[in-house]
Amino acid sequence: MNVLLSKFNTKHDTAPFSKLKNAEYTPAIQEGIALAKAEIDAIVNNPDAATFENTIAAMEYTGEVLDRASSIFFNLNSAETNDEMQKIAQEISPLLSEFGNDIRLNPELFARVKTVYDSRETLDLTPEQSTLLDKKYKSFSRNGANLPEDKKTKLRKIDQELSTLSLQFGENILAETNAFQLHLTNKNDLAGLPEGAIEAAGSLAKAQEKEGWIFTLDHPSYVPFMTYADNRELRKKLALAFGARGFQNNAFDNQKIVLQIVQLRFERAQLLGYATHAHFVLEERMAESPEKVLLFSNNLLAKAKPAAQKEFAELSAFAKEIDGIQQLEKWDGGYYSEKLKQKLFDFDDEKLKPYFQLEKVLNGAFTIAQKLYSLTFTEVFDIDKYHPEVMTYEVTDENKALVAVFYADFFPRKGKRNGAWMTSFKSQYIKDTTNERPHISNVCNFTPPTESKPSLLTFNEVTTLFHEFGHGLHGMLANTTYPSLSGTSVYWDFVELPSQVMENWCYEPEALALFATHYQTNEVIPMEYVQKIKESASFQEGLATMRQLSFGLLDMGWHGQDPTNITDVKAFENQQFAATQLYPEVAENAMSTAFSHIFQGGYSSGYYSYKWAEVLDADAFEYFQEKGIFNPEVATKFKENVLSKGGTEHPMILYKRFRGQEPKPDALLKRAGLL
Repeated sequence: MNVLLSKFNTKHDTAPFSKLKNAEYTPAIQEGIALAKAEIDAIVNNPDAATFENTIAAMEYTGEVLDRASSIFFNLNSAETNDEMQKIAQEISPLLSEFGNDIRLNPELFARVKTVYDSRETLDLTPEQSTLLDKKYKSFSRNGANLPEDKKTKLRKIDQELSTLSLQFGENILAETNAFQLHLTNKNDLAGLPEGAIEAAGSLAKAQEKEGWIFTLDHPSYVPFMTYADNRELRKKLALAFGARGFQNNAFDNQKIVLQIVQLRFERAQLLGYATHAHFVLEERMAESPEKVLLFSNNLLAKAKPAAQKEFAELSAFAKEIDGIQQLEKWDGGYYSEKLKQKLFDFDDEKLKPYFQLEKVLNGAFTIAQKLYSLTFTEVFDIDKYHPEVMTYEVTDENKALVAVFYADFFPRKGKRNGAWMTSFKSQYIKDTTNERPHISNVCNFTPPTESKPSLLTFNEVTTLFHEFGHGLHGMLANTTYPSLSGTSVYWDFVELPSQVMENWCYEPEALALFATHYQTNEVIPMEYVQKIKESASFQEGLATMRQLSFGLLDMGWHGQDPTNITDVKAFENQQFAATQLYPEVAENAMSTAFSHIFQGGYSSGYYSYKWAEVLDADAFEYFQEKGIFNPEVATKFKENVLSKGGTEHPMILYKRFRGQEPKPDALLKRAGLL
């Protein structure tokens, strides 16, 4: 019996990871597709006239088996993959893409949806039902339902190709990341590196039965090396390897894939009657159009650029003064920034790390969620997990009712992709009066514990934990009727608000006092360190803003125009970066060939949304600051109007209901020291 096709019979209906077999994924997905098709056929063949309930709502609850099996598979393919799973992903992706098109291009089904949509004015729907109807109709119209047959066929072909290409893109990055190691045997080469980084590199070498130390392109290894290693040549070597991923004219080269992806996305948009892929994407965003995104980005750039140029000049002068560096290169940025920060604020990440033991930081996030939203997190040991390192929690409310199941997976390993993300194994929705609670997961790649120390986080890792936990709360507190509007199923430029707003608590003395205690002495983090964290928060904010905007502008460059005549990835990239470039060009490196956010993840034409959401989060947190960062009234408003509402209404309506007004960029500019 295929586990994925039977009732799980587990605590809270959680995924039975230990019983899953690779051989069962493809048959489960195929069977799931067959079941979903049968459910859709039943809707199409219903002899009764189309209504909201028998068509729109009915569609919402189809494909349950398929959704569950595919979410389990793809989550594991990101967090615990192997060659066999990657092969299965290549089999499954086209099937799912084809199935999606079977639904969206089904003329009888669309006819029923259109009937309901055309009579929407007479239906007396709730805001959530109206949103669902609009979304369902657009899921057809925006995916070719109004096209003639020949164009529908072409669209299907494009979608299949795109799903295969983006998978290939990601696998190439993973392969290139895993293929590179900096193996050092001379102790002098470790000069400047913190003890924890040296110990981790030593453990890695030991695990591979090698002498010395091994550094990799995984963030917990790469970032400390680039920040602290005194040996400039070795920093250069590592930086060049990192920047060359997917750009080495080898079996894992992504240049052709990038050009194919942007071309196919453009052709798809044109088929559907949109000027470009960005026009297509942004129609369903708060930003609405590429013009608006560019206006927003360029306005911010105008404020950030003078600050960035000044900061770059200061950094260059500082590197020259202390080490005689004539020309600051990309592999110098992190290193001299850290040195300058230490000089200006007389502190560094290494001084802070003993106060940020992972377990305590996580418990701090839980305590803050308790104070704001009355949630209790209890670690449990009778829920199945996909790796021994994963921790499982029951999340309950003030009445001890289950709110969510929470999985936490924090350390790098071979089968896990880089970065940090939140995902769900099961969505929240209400069916037959039962409120199905969600199963939410946070996956990160933090500094692992060593033989002599627990996992001690850099401050950047602390904010990452809070960021992903913010996404997690958005998923956990979901309280909507329909699964496709639940949790983080919101406009993409709104999805980063709950995550980014959570980061603000990491800078507040009142919040830090809850979790920032020394791992050996339990002493609370000294106030002068807290002061320095706050002061240094806007250190080089001009450079950071410009870097973030440059990625967003590159994204819009690829997707906001006709890419047909772009033949050289690198040359195109250089053009796009012209307005934001400060460091000398590195010929051996490219950004696009490893830009997973836009070529593998869902951020194409949406990278600007990080900055967009920063405007929202600074404005929202200013409200908390005015009333008190643990003010129950503000927290309740945020929970009820933002966190629990998912995508049930337009985000601006939800935001204004919480804040009483539209967001203004002033709070962000003030926080960044750019006013």
